[in-house]
Order: sequence, then structure tokens, then C-alpha cells
Amino acid sequence: MQRRRLLQGSVVLMLGAHQIAHGATILAVRLWPAPEYTRLTIESDGLLASSMVSSPERVALDLRGITLDATLRELVAKVKADDPYIAGIRVLQHAAGVVRLQVDLKQPALPQLFHLQPVAAYKNRLVVDLYPHKPVDPLEALIAERMKEKPSSGSTAPAPFAAAEAEDPLGDLIVQRTQRPARATVQASEVARPALARAKTDRLIIVALDPGHGGEDPGAVGPGGTREKDVVLQIGHLLRERINDLTINGNPMRAYMTRDADFFVPLHVRVDKARRVQADLFVSVHADAFMTPTARGASVFALSHNGASSTAARWMADRENKADLIGGINIKSQDLHVSRALLDMSTTAQIKDSLKLGSELLGEIGGVGRLHKGQVEQAGFAVLKAPDIPSVLVETAFISNPEEEQKLRSPEYQEQLASALVRGIERYFARNPPLARNRPL
Repeated sequence: MQRRRLLQGSVVLMLGAHQIAHGATILAVRLWPAPEYTRLTIESDGLLASSMVSSPERVALDLRGITLDATLRELVAKVKADDPYIAGIRVLQHAAGVVRLQVDLKQPALPQLFHLQPVAAYKNRLVVDLYPHKPVDPLEALIAERMKEKPSSGSTAPAPFAAAEAEDPLGDLIVQRTQRPARATVQASEVARPALARAKTDRLIIVALDPGHGGEDPGAVGPGGTREKDVVLQIGHLLRERINDLTINGNPMRAYMTRDADFFVPLHVRVDKARRVQADLFVSVHADAFMTPTARGASVFALSHNGASSTAARWMADRENKADLIGGINIKSQDLHVSRALLDMSTTAQIKDSLKLGSELLGEIGGVGRLHKGQVEQAGFAVLKAPDIPSVLVETAFISNPEEEQKLRSPEYQEQLASALVRGIERYFARNPPLARNRPL
């Protein structure tokens, strides 16, 4: 009866029989909690046969052909109190040759079970992703952050609620969601003006910050063990703080991070997030690596229509575009047609503006560190293919160079670099004021 109740209304997922492996050794177990989804990964030296049964309260994952060992038991202690989805994990020898992982849920979740082939430093990986029933909306997340802001000292109202002539659907939506007056005080003459019948807002300038890699994908690793994903996330947070404190010609700026913690985001999802929040700019932050430790200096890349501007740029784009293979996406659940259409779209105007942005960033970065090349390079980076957003990829330094690895780990250098990037963004907008938004929400 208990089994019948568990199966009622549940989803049963199985990996094919051709994937069965007996006697496989578990090499590592990992958990990656995040608001967007939590990932459980089991790495082994052979393909694991598995089946999964889920209900609103728990997920039961059976691994066949193995026995319970110390590595699998490590999962129990890896559950964090702030995991949005997992309350706890129990691991037991369910039957001869069958180990069961029982995942107790904090909220109903949609599980995905899939297998990843060996790639880079990884062997076979069995992955369970736990998604919310209602996907996290980047625009809703941005609005929630904006609503938490407090008025600056001495101001009479929150920054986004001052009157402005330009239409800004995104700003208007934020006003509606806050359900607060457009101003702390309203003049009688303004009440009588039909043009101000609805709340008006400043033109909110949004910069999408994209810390590269994350989660299962560490990115490049320096000789001292520094991981690219950690360094660029730290720089991303510093950038967000600075951007959120800025205004351009009286218009407030807002940073949106495609990931603000250690979890993996597929390349096409990073692009989609930026478009969803109607970003004015997209800045992807990385740390370069090369086969020899002597390479050094920062670089900025834009998209190319007609091939890479150099052999090195082509090599770099190929390396970065493999992030999905390393980070791991469930190909079966991905709408390949939609993602390919998105990544295939690019415009001459976008590339032109991206080159302008890149030049401003290079000019400022050169004041705090060495440049690998003095001009913006171009290549077919998948993450830069938003057709309507000027987009650049910044390689902050060569993490494979011992000296530059130390700089990247230095809080002082991270602060200097973040400040330089923000100055470059300011210089870009000084010469290229943002246009009124007219894309649908």
C-alpha cells in the first residue's frame, strides 16, 4: 500500500537498459543548490543503471549494480540548510545490488534525470535536477530586488519613481508591482495634467552581468588551484554594487546577474535572461587560460559575423562554447529549435555597438592592468548572440599565468578591475545614450 501511494500521481523516469553497468565505482557526489534549481550529481567510472520515482514529498533514486559505500554516504552531510528544494537525503542499501537515495523535499519539484558522457576532467555523471513548478522569472527577480531598495539619504522618493519624459515599460511595471505612489508628494498642477494620469518613471538602465561557468563547470583552473568560476563571481558582485549606485544623466542603473551564486547556467539561458529583463548591455566576465603559463593580459571580445579576428580568438571561443558540455544540460528537455534560433540571430548594429562598448572597457582596463591585445577581438561566442543587446566578453587576465592568478585572487585588484569596467560602461553611455524601450515585456 505504501508503494502504491508513492507511485500514485508520480513520475517514473528510467535510463535505458543499454546504460546498465555492474560494479561501477562511485568517484564523487556533489550538490549545487540555487533558487533556479538544485542539482545532484553522481560521478562514476562506469555507466550507472538507475530509475527514479517522485512524489510531491520526495524523490527516490535507485542505483543498480552497486553497493553502498562511504562516497555515497557523503551526500547526507552535503545538504545545506538554505537549499530551496532539498530538506534531507537518506542513503540505504535497498536490496542486493540496489542503493536507494531518498531525497526529502521542502516543496514540490519537477525532477529531471539524465546522464552525461565523460568530458574534460569528469567521468560518467548521473544528474538529477530539481526545478520549481513555476520557473524563476528573471524579470520578477529583478523587480523583487528593486522593490527591496530603500530611498537614498535625503531623497524624497525611491530612485525609480521620479517623473521622466521617455517611455519605459519596464520601469512602469516596477512601479505597478510596488503599489506605492509615484512620488512622496504630488503637486496639484500635476494631478490635473492628463499626461501624468499614470505613474511615470525614469529610464531604468539595466546591465546584465554574466559571471562565466559555475556549478559543475569550474572554468579554467590556475596553477595554484584558483577556479575561474569563483573569481569571476566575486568580480560580478563587485560590479553589481557599483552599477546599482550609479545614475546616467539622472537615470538610475540596475545590474542583473545571470548567476549570483555557484550554479551552472547554460549559454542560451544566459542570453535569454538578458533579453527577458530587457538589458541595455550584456557583459560576460571570464578569466583567460592558455596552454603555456607565459600568456598574460586582459582581453575584450565581441561577436563576429565572418569568422574570428585571430587564431587565438577562435581558440578562445571554441573553449568557452564547450561550457554546456562540461556544465551539463539535459538535451532531451531543451527546446533545441528555439535555442538554435536564438543563437543564430545577430545583427550588424549589435556588433557595431558591442565594438564601441569593448573599446571603452579596454581603455579603462588598460589603466589598472596589462592588456593582451589593444583592440577588441571578435569570434563566434555563443553567449554574445543576443540580437538586440550590445554584448561583450571580458577576459580579465590569464588565470593560467601564476602572477596573474595571484592578482585575480587579490581583493584589491578585483576592486580596481570592477571600478575600471564600470568607468568603461559610463563612458559608453556618455557617447551612446540608451534608447526608449519598445520591446514587449
